[in-house]
Amino acid sequence: MPLTPQRRTVVGALASSLALTLAVAPTATSDPVRGNGNGKGGSESAGPAHHKGERGPRAPKQDPAGLDMPSSYPYQPELRVFDPDPADASYAGDLVGYADLAPRLNELMASSDRVSVQVVGQSTNGRDLYLVTVTAPERRHETRRQTAYREMIQHEPRKAARDTKLQRDYKTPVWFSANIHGNEWEGTDASLRYIEELATAPWEEVEDLLTGHRLYFSLTLNPDGRYLGQRRTALNFDENRDMITNVTPESESFVRTAQSLLALYASDIHGYTGQLQVEPTGPPHGENYEYDLFIPHNYALALQIEEDVVAADIPGNPLTDADGIKIPYRDTPSGWDDYPPIFTAQYAAFYGALTSTVELPLGRTDGRQTPERAATNVAVAEQVIRTTVDYLHEHDEEILDNQIEFFRRALSGEPKTPLTLENIDEVPGPDQWKPLWDVTDDQDPVELPRAYVIPMGEDQRSVSDATALVEQLLLHDIEVRRLGGPARIDGTRYERGSYVVDMAQSKRALANALLDLGSDISDKVPTMYDISAWSYSYLWGATVHKVGDVTDGPVRGTKRVDRPTRQADFPRRADHVTFEVAGVGDYVALNALLEEDADVWLLDSGRALVGRDSRRLAARVAEEHDIAFREARRSEVREVRSGDAKELDEVEIGYTGDQDDLHTLLQLGFDPVQVSTSTIEDGTTSLDDLDVLWLGASLNFDEAQVNGRAVTEAWLADGHALVGEGTGAFDAATAFGLVSATAVDGNRSGNGIVAVDTPEGSILADHAQDHAFIYPAQWYTGLGEGTRAEQTYAEGNPLLAGHWVDTGAGDGPTAAGGNASVISGESADGGRAVVFGTSPTFRTHPKGGQSQIGQAIFWATPEE
Repeated sequence: MPLTPQRRTVVGALASSLALTLAVAPTATSDPVRGNGNGKGGSESAGPAHHKGERGPRAPKQDPAGLDMPSSYPYQPELRVFDPDPADASYAGDLVGYADLAPRLNELMASSDRVSVQVVGQSTNGRDLYLVTVTAPERRHETRRQTAYREMIQHEPRKAARDTKLQRDYKTPVWFSANIHGNEWEGTDASLRYIEELATAPWEEVEDLLTGHRLYFSLTLNPDGRYLGQRRTALNFDENRDMITNVTPESESFVRTAQSLLALYASDIHGYTGQLQVEPTGPPHGENYEYDLFIPHNYALALQIEEDVVAADIPGNPLTDADGIKIPYRDTPSGWDDYPPIFTAQYAAFYGALTSTVELPLGRTDGRQTPERAATNVAVAEQVIRTTVDYLHEHDEEILDNQIEFFRRALSGEPKTPLTLENIDEVPGPDQWKPLWDVTDDQDPVELPRAYVIPMGEDQRSVSDATALVEQLLLHDIEVRRLGGPARIDGTRYERGSYVVDMAQSKRALANALLDLGSDISDKVPTMYDISAWSYSYLWGATVHKVGDVTDGPVRGTKRVDRPTRQADFPRRADHVTFEVAGVGDYVALNALLEEDADVWLLDSGRALVGRDSRRLAARVAEEHDIAFREARRSEVREVRSGDAKELDEVEIGYTGDQDDLHTLLQLGFDPVQVSTSTIEDGTTSLDDLDVLWLGASLNFDEAQVNGRAVTEAWLADGHALVGEGTGAFDAATAFGLVSATAVDGNRSGNGIVAVDTPEGSILADHAQDHAFIYPAQWYTGLGEGTRAEQTYAEGNPLLAGHWVDTGAGDGPTAAGGNASVISGESADGGRAVVFGTSPTFRTHPKGGQSQIGQAIFWATPEE
C-alpha cells in the first residue's frame, strides 16, 4: 500500500531522527537483493532456467495485501551478506549472530531445492528480515493453484469447503517466528537447525511432509535487538506490543507476513519463564475470537508438546512441580496474553490460525545468555517445533476445516455466538479442554454492527485523522468501501465520499476488534497482563459511527478502495488561505509551514491562516501533506489584522521522557531535543534555544542544582512553557508555581478508554474529543487560583472499556469521575503550563491524544 503524504512525512521524520549506531553495511562483494526477484531465483527476464524445462521463478508479485510472494518454489536470491561483528550479543551464548544468517541461508539454497528465502522488509537499522520457506518444489502453475486455494479459503469459504481438490492438494502453511524480543535468542537457532534437517534429510523421509505443507520460518523478527542484546527494537519499542499501532517497521513486516501466509498455525518463540510455556491462553478470552474453532486442537497440541518435551528428557530443562510444562489455559488463572491483539499470537488468530506464544525456560545471566542455558533452550525449542509440525501434519484436515469455517462465519452476515458453559458440549474435536472451562472463561457477547462509517464533511472531527485511519485499516487488510453518493444508513445521512467498513467481510473479527469500543472487564478477572482497551474509533481522532446490525445485510452504493481519497485542495485565487488544524496530519503540515518561515496565524476557530506572501509555500504543503485549504473569510483576515489571532513561529521543543514522548512529538512534525536537569544545570542544554519543554518524565532540580533551577525560572519568566503528562509534569509545574492543585493517582495497573468532558472556552475546545486513554489515570482536585480544568473525567464511572479497579485506596474510576483530567496554569510573569492526567503518548497509540498535545503546545508557546 502506498504511503500517504502524512505517513511519508512521519516515516521520514523518524528516520532522520535516528542516530544509527550500528555498522550493518553489506560486504563489498555482496549483491543486495530484497526479495524482489533479483538473484538466483531470477525475474522473468533474469536469464537461466531454474527448473528443468521451465524458466526460473518470476519476481514476486504484490498481493492485494501482504508481501511480494514468489511465483514458484524454490525462490533463491543471493542474499546480501553483512559484515560479522564480534560485538553481536548472540555470541555470548554461542548462538548464531545476525551476520551469520545470510551465509548459512545462501549455502542451504545452493544445496537444496527445498529451501527458499525472501527478504520481507528491513529493521530500523537496515538489517534484512528473512522469511524462509521449506517445501517441495512447485512450478508456476502449482504455486498459482496454491494461491488460488488460499484466496478461496478466506474469500469464498463455502466453495472451499466443497472443493475436493483443495482438500486434497492444498499445502497447509505452518509458521514459526522467533526473536521478536531481541534478547530472547534461541528460537532463531532452533528454527535454523530444523530447516537444515529438512533440507538435508533423505527425500523419502520428508516427502510426505513437504508435499503436503509449506513450513515458514521468520528467523528473527528483531535483528537489531538480537545484535544489541536488548528486548526492544532500535526505536526502543516493544515490537510484541505494536501489532495494531505499527510504529516499528518490524511489526508492519509481521502484519504483511500474516496476511500473505494465512497460516494454519502460527507459533512465536520467546523466553524466559522458568519452565517451558505453551499456549493457549487463559481468560479473559477476547470477544472476537472464534474460540470453539481455536481451542480444541490448540490445547491438544499443547498437551502433546508437554508429553514430548518431558519424554525427550533434555539435559538442563526444568519442569514444573507437576513434572510438566506451563500451559496458561490450564495453569494461569487469568490475565495472560489473550485479550488484546497487540501480540503476535493474538493478532495472527484473526487470520483463522491456531496460535501460540512459546516461552523457553532458562533466562539470561547479567543480561547475557550462557552457552549452557542456550543449548538447553535451543533443544527445547527444536522439540516444540518438531512436535508442532508432526501434530499439524496429522490433524491438518480438521484444522483446515475450522479455518474455512472461521471465514465462512465472517462472510455469513450472522451474529457472533460467544463460547460459554452453555454451548461447549456442542463443540466438536478434541475435548481435553472442556473440563477446565468455567464461567470466568465465558466470552462476553459482542454486538456486530452492519458497518462502521467514517463520515466525511461537516460530521468529521478531523479529515486528516480519518484519512490516516483508513490507511491504517487498509494496512491490516480490512476492506474499506466508499459511498458513491449521499446515503442514509441506519437513519443518518452521510455525504458522498464517506467510508464504510462493512461487516460482511472476511476480516470482520479483526475489523470489529480494532473499531469497536471493547468492554469493561474490571469485574471479570483480578489482573491483566497488558492493556485492556485499544479502539481506533475512540482513540485515533477520527469520528466513527457504529451503525445497524450485522443481520441487516451489506451497505449498498459503495465501492471498495485501495487507498484513502486524496483531500488536497488549494484555491487558485486567494490572498489569504486557511486550513483546519484538528488532526495529527494537520500539525505535521503546520510545522512544515513554520519550518519554512511561512507567515501563519492560529485563529480562535482552530484554523490556521497563511498570509499572501506564503501562498506558494502553502500550495506545496497542501500537495505534500494532503491538506485541504480554502480562501480565508474576511472575518478571519480581520482577526489577524486586529491582533486577535496568535502569530506563530517554528516551535523549538525540548523533552524529557522515553520513546513514547520522542516519537509522539516526531509524529506531530516537531524536531525535539532531549533535555534533563543535569544538561540544563551544566549548560549542555541552552533553554534560550527552546520555546517549550514537553515533560514525559520529571524535571526536578535537587538542592545542589541551583543554576539549573535559576535558569529554568528565568526562562519561564520570559513567557516560555512546560507541557507534559503525569506526575513528572505535575511536580515540575507545581514546583515552578505554574499550577496549584492536588494530584491523585489511579490504580497503577488501571488502563482503558475513558469518557471525558471539555469545558467551554478550554484550550482543547476546538475539535474537542469525548474520549481519552489512561494507563494509569491521574486527576486533579482543589484547583487553586489561576489553575483551570481544560478537560474533566465524565461524572460517575468514566471507564468505558478496559480494566480499572479500586484497590481500596480511592484509586478507582468513580473516584476520578467529575475531576480534572487536564489542567493549565499561568504565572504572573507569563510562564505557562499544561498537565495531562491522561496518557496521550502511550506507545504513540492514542492519535487523538497526540493532536491534543499539539493544541496544548501551540497554546503554551510564546507568540511570534
